[in-house]
Amino acid sequence: MMMGITLPDSGRIRLFGKPFERKSLERVGYLPEERGLYKKMKVLEQLVFFGQLHGLTAEEARKRAIEWAKRMEIADALPKKTEELSKGMQQKIQFIASLLHDPGIIVMDEPFAGLDPVNAVLVERTLLELKDQGKAILFSTHRMDQVEKLCDSICLINNGEAVLAGNLREIKASYERNHVIVEFEGSSDFLNSEEIAEARNFSGHAEIRLKEHGNAQKLLHEAVRVATIYRFELVEPSLEEIFIQTVGGKADA
Repeated sequence: MMMGITLPDSGRIRLFGKPFERKSLERVGYLPEERGLYKKMKVLEQLVFFGQLHGLTAEEARKRAIEWAKRMEIADALPKKTEELSKGMQQKIQFIASLLHDPGIIVMDEPFAGLDPVNAVLVERTLLELKDQGKAILFSTHRMDQVEKLCDSICLINNGEAVLAGNLREIKASYERNHVIVEFEGSSDFLNSEEIAEARNFSGHAEIRLKEHGNAQKLLHEAVRVATIYRFELVEPSLEEIFIQTVGGKADA
């Protein structure tokens, strides 16, 4: 609806403090989940074309495309056709296309789709830089770890309904700090402690949820008796755990 693709059944859409109009989209960057690239078209030509659609001259669009390609470490791909590139490379091309015209609002649907860990970090760093520049960024993702690193405010959606929304730090602070991360070597018998409600052991890395009023210090004493402890940290629940707890383990979105 913000992009003018779907009309609202009720209510009104406002962008930049005024009713929606097509011209406002020149100040909006949009990255759809489904790639909208032309497979037979060369990357640089394609970026110039997208830049012109957002009001840039061909010369300015070309200059910005080259600068962004260097920044996103894909300058070598500029003379190639889109169909010659991997999914991750295509995602980075579309990422650039959404930012080429220096938008004030950036809307991204699953921006990390198809990216390997190295390129995901590159995109994360770029989004944080844009955030520091004062850009408003709205994105959807199923990766809660990325939400925790990047977002100030969140809206968790299940079956089309908002189930939890607000400031991320305030939401996390409202939950009891009853989760423990343990990295250890040796016996995992301490994971059977009466202090524990739930525990997952990943070959020496344990993620534990304590029972209500569970005693973390008692658990630590039990752990050091049977294992060598490299890390024992009492933490707030992750956003993923909050989401599962909120929707009762029946998440569909």
